[in-house]
Amino acid sequence: MDMSLNGKSALVIASSQGLGKAIAQKLAEQGANVMLSSRDEEKLKKIKHELGQNSHGRIEYKVCDIKNKEEIEQLVTFTQTEFGAIDLLVNNAGGPPAGTFEEMTDEDWQHAFELNLLSYIRIIREVLPYMKKSGGKIVNIASSSVKEPIPGLILSNTFRTGIVGLTKTLASEFASYGILINTVAPGRISTDRVASLDEIAAKKQGVSKQDVEESVKDKIPLGRYGLPEEFANYATFLLSDLNSYMTGQTFLVDGGMVKSI
Repeated sequence: MDMSLNGKSALVIASSQGLGKAIAQKLAEQGANVMLSSRDEEKLKKIKHELGQNSHGRIEYKVCDIKNKEEIEQLVTFTQTEFGAIDLLVNNAGGPPAGTFEEMTDEDWQHAFELNLLSYIRIIREVLPYMKKSGGKIVNIASSSVKEPIPGLILSNTFRTGIVGLTKTLASEFASYGILINTVAPGRISTDRVASLDEIAAKKQGVSKQDVEESVKDKIPLGRYGLPEEFANYATFLLSDLNSYMTGQTFLVDGGMVKSI
């Protein structure tokens, strides 16, 4: 299926591993120019080389700490300068620490706010002037917790839900510019983040990590964790010309795990 991404320019945040990397790879395979970013330059160099082998567009990278306002501004300016446009944006960030309400300090809350919500706001603000000229697509990555809070992830439950409110509001504000913005919420996708959460749960429960995984899989109708490539397929569709009439929506990619309507 032709995603019509040849010549499009994409900025993918937190793209040196996990879901961000998978989306960057799919965009590159579909012909887009892709700007990679994360705090780890060695990983970025490796991913640039890896993606470049199967890409029909340009692959570049810039180191960026998305908690730093100035570095975000530099990243967006660099992307515009290198590609001449920013047509597509994927907002992504690593998950905040696990824990309950009583375990979290003011510093934990501030860190999670800056990483998981304020960074999205700042990046969209910087990209907006370029997208207003000729339209664009934005995908905000959240979590299945936006539909069903996950025990022990109070920070994620709070700030990921904020992403949904942001997306819904901006869909209306940006529609006249031809900008479509949606949220994609992963369930249990096989990433380092999910593996880490399973290890934390295993220690708390006094069982093996495999026991935790099997317990979770029992709650997923499809009976397995998803693959990063599967998640990337849906995100890429929303970023492509095939999506011309969906905006302001939240899409779960969770194998049917979340039971809410």
